Amino acid sequence: MVLEKLGDSLRNTLGKIAKSVFVDEKLINELIKDIQRALLQSDTNVQLVFDLSKKIKERTKEKTPSGITQREHLVTIVYEELTNFLGKETKELKIVKKPTQIMLVGLFGSGKTTTAGKLAKFYKKRGYKVAVMQTDTWRPAAYDQLEQLAADVGVDFFGIKKEKDPVTIYLTFKDKVKDYDLVIVDTAGRDALSEDLIEELNQINSTVGADERLLVISADIGQAARKQAQAFHDTVNVNGVIVTKLEGTAKGGGALSACAVTKAPIKFIGVGEKAEDLEVFHPQRFVGRLIGMGDIESLLEKAQEVISEEDAKDMQAKFLKGDFNLLDLYNQMKSLKKMGSLKKIVGLIPGMGNMNLPKDMLDTQEGKLEKWRIAMDSMTQDELEDPDIISAERVDRIAAGSGLKISQVRELLKQHRQSKKMMKMFKGEKDMNKMMKKMKGKMPKGMGM
Repeated sequence: MVLEKLGDSLRNTLGKIAKSVFVDEKLINELIKDIQRALLQSDTNVQLVFDLSKKIKERTKEKTPSGITQREHLVTIVYEELTNFLGKETKELKIVKKPTQIMLVGLFGSGKTTTAGKLAKFYKKRGYKVAVMQTDTWRPAAYDQLEQLAADVGVDFFGIKKEKDPVTIYLTFKDKVKDYDLVIVDTAGRDALSEDLIEELNQINSTVGADERLLVISADIGQAARKQAQAFHDTVNVNGVIVTKLEGTAKGGGALSACAVTKAPIKFIGVGEKAEDLEVFHPQRFVGRLIGMGDIESLLEKAQEVISEEDAKDMQAKFLKGDFNLLDLYNQMKSLKKMGSLKKIVGLIPGMGNMNLPKDMLDTQEGKLEKWRIAMDSMTQDELEDPDIISAERVDRIAAGSGLKISQVRELLKQHRQSKKMMKMFKGEKDMNKMMKKMKGKMPKGMGM
C-alpha cells in the first residue's frame, strides 16, 4: 500500500478517538501530537506540519454540527485538513488544444522517462493521439529507454540518438508533432540542479513553450524535496507535480508536500513499476485510503478499465439469477489480477483499511488465486461450466495435470460453492439497496459499509 507506515500511524491515531469516552482537550492534544509524529516520520517539512497542527487545533473549537457526534466531527476535521494540506481539490491535466505539450523536468533517478511512458499510456487509453520526444542528451540510455517504452505502450517516438543539443532535437520534429493531441517532452536531469542544467532547461523551456511543465519528484527524496521543488519552479515555473515511487517508501511526506512550495498541485502519483501504475492524484481519495476510509471511486474506475460493459451486464444477469460457475469465478480472477495486487485492492475497499490485515495473509491469498487459476487451466470446458460433475477421480486428474495438491483443488471447489451460495442470496433481487443490506448482514464485524 502507498505510504503504509504513515497510513498505519494515522489509523491508529484516529482509532483512539473511536475508543475514547469523552472528547476533551487532553485527547485533542494527544491526537495532534500523534499526527505530528506520523507526518514528521514520513519526512514532511517541519513548518508545514506545525501549520497543519495549528489549523486542526483551531477547528476543534468549532461547534459540533447537528446530526453527528463530537468524535465524528473530530475525525472529519482531521480528514478535511489533511485533504487541504495535500491540495484540497483534484487538478486534472486536460487536453484542451492540439497539440497540448507536456515537458517533464527533474533530477536523475526521479523517474522522468518511465513517467513519460506511463503518461503516454494513460492518455492513449483515453483515446488521444500521443507522441513522446527524447531531448535528454546526457543519460546514455535515455534514447533507447524512451523508444522502447513508446513501442511498449503503442505511441509514436521522436528523437535523434547522437544529437547533443536538445533544442535542435525539438526543432527537428516541431512541425511533425502538430498532428498529435498530446506531445510529452522528456528533458535531461543531473545529480543536482547545476548551472548547466538550469541553462539547458531555460533554453528548451523557451523553445517548447509547453502548456504543462511538470516536476517529476521521487517519493524517497525526503525533506530535500522542498529545496528541489523551489529551484525547479524558479527555473521553469513549474505548474504541476508528479510524485513517483510512492509504493516503495515510508518517507513520501516530503515529496507530497512539495506542492506547498511551488503552489503547483500534484497531478499524478506513481504507485508501481508497471506502465498502468499511474493515477490522477485525488487528495480526498488519497487521504481516505491513508486513514482507512477506502476509495470506492478508484476501485470502480479500475474495474471499468478491465471489465467491458458487455461483460459487466452479462455478470449482472447471472448475479441476479443466482447462476455462477467456475468460468465466472475464473473471469473474476483474471479481472482482479488486471486491477493490481490484492493488497492495493483491499486498500480501496471502505472499512478494509482499518482491519489491519497481516501482509503475509494477503500474500498467501494472492498465491492461492494464482494456484486456482492454474487448476482451472487443467479442467475441461464441461467441468468449468458445471463444477458439480467434478468427482474424486476428476479432482485427482486435475491435481496431476496442474501440478497442485489434491487439497488445493478441493479448496478451489469449496471457494466456488461459497461464492455461488452468496450469489443465490440475491437471486431475483433487483433492488440494490436491499442487496447491500443483505450483504452487510453477512459481512464480519469491522467490514460494514
